[in-house]
Amino acid sequence: MGFPQGFLWGGAIAANQTEGACLEDGKGLSCADVAHGGKGRFAELTNAARMREIIANPQGFFPSHEAIDFYHHYKEDIALFAQMGFKVFRTSIAWARIFPNGDDAEANEAGLRFYDNVFDECRKYGIEPLVTLSHYESPLTLTKKYNGWESRELIPLFERYVRVVLQRYKDKVRYWLTFNEINATLFAPFLGAGAIIDDPKRNKQAVYQCAHNQLVASALTVKACREIAPDAKIGNMIAAMLVYPYTCRPEDVWLAAEMERKTYFFSDVQLRGYYPAYMKCFFKKHGINLKIGTDDERILREGTVDFLSFSYYMSTTVSSSPEQAQTAGNLFGGVKNPYLKSSEWGWQIDPLGLRILLNFLYDRYQKPLFIVENGLGAKDTPTPDGSINDDYRIDYLREHIKAMKSAVEEDGVELWGYTTWGCIDLISASTGEMSKRYGFIYVDKDDEGNGSLTRTVKKSFGWYRDIIASNGEKL
Repeated sequence: MGFPQGFLWGGAIAANQTEGACLEDGKGLSCADVAHGGKGRFAELTNAARMREIIANPQGFFPSHEAIDFYHHYKEDIALFAQMGFKVFRTSIAWARIFPNGDDAEANEAGLRFYDNVFDECRKYGIEPLVTLSHYESPLTLTKKYNGWESRELIPLFERYVRVVLQRYKDKVRYWLTFNEINATLFAPFLGAGAIIDDPKRNKQAVYQCAHNQLVASALTVKACREIAPDAKIGNMIAAMLVYPYTCRPEDVWLAAEMERKTYFFSDVQLRGYYPAYMKCFFKKHGINLKIGTDDERILREGTVDFLSFSYYMSTTVSSSPEQAQTAGNLFGGVKNPYLKSSEWGWQIDPLGLRILLNFLYDRYQKPLFIVENGLGAKDTPTPDGSINDDYRIDYLREHIKAMKSAVEEDGVELWGYTTWGCIDLISASTGEMSKRYGFIYVDKDDEGNGSLTRTVKKSFGWYRDIIASNGEKL
């Protein structure tokens, strides 16, 4: 029993959180390039007036501009991944590195060549690239011209971009993802969709129009992949969240079910090919009239993905009682679960929740699953001799791997692989900090952008190497 032979062990990063080289070799600005660092970053990204102000007059420290400089360190970093025995390496392509403004007449050859080099380096070590086509980094010009994915103008532009990329790398990449955490558009439209929306909680029309346009673009990407690279596999990617009712009070149970629907309506469309009835009722109730193209329903029906990938960091708990205090850590809100521990950033740690979630998703879709983000953000402090003893990270990952192993061997869940988030330290998407570290490899850089960028392996590096070598048996 245990994990099947050929199970894809590895790690994950994103271009905007690692590459740097912000305007090098013809790259254009992306939305991530105007996101400040610091604990107030997420609040700023969801403040429409503030984002308009920053775009009009970009000043201050933007951590993505250098990040960890993967652009110039990729050979060193991939060699370290190979030392751990990676079978797969998840990364993303920055759209603005290929089409600097998103709508340029020609693709940027220097950008295409960079990813050629990255994928060739992976292949040299027998590592499969798993490539996300859009990971929180749509070209900033498209925000200025069209307000990002609120406009249907982005659908053909994105399709052109993915066709160029698929054609270029069809012999180098066998696993693709369309949009990273596509459901993030609901609570962070600038980050997820390059759209500046005043009060997205109230302006549901604009938010769900962004979502619809991305869903259509995702389906067209699937179609393009099957035409250009028929042997490849293409999946979607959602921020998965297991939702518990705080009590067995029926109102709590119903609130949990409603929150669950908000999370999974995206994957319902991407794996089933149509809008579920509950979303049609939701649109009617809230007066949402989507601009739907004449062929959109057919496109969605024909463009269902091969597998479901997702991130999992925490579960959340909801209560219908206004007296229950909300917890700040959970991305989707909710109340503090008294039975769970929390990370330094307030994210509640729930390994068993991963097993429950794997069963829930496999029962719901009956398609292969892929965990493409899971990890612990923590402050790692080097000892006087320079070593980093991150036993807390090992404990977190061990318990989550145990949970997914149980789902595979005891519950029959079809799971293709597991890529830990931030296999090397990177810029945090939610805070823009470096001090919120996830990786097996320490990068000498601080929250203000200072440091030598020297790479140092942590204790977890050797531990994960043994996990991979034993195919998950040496826990």
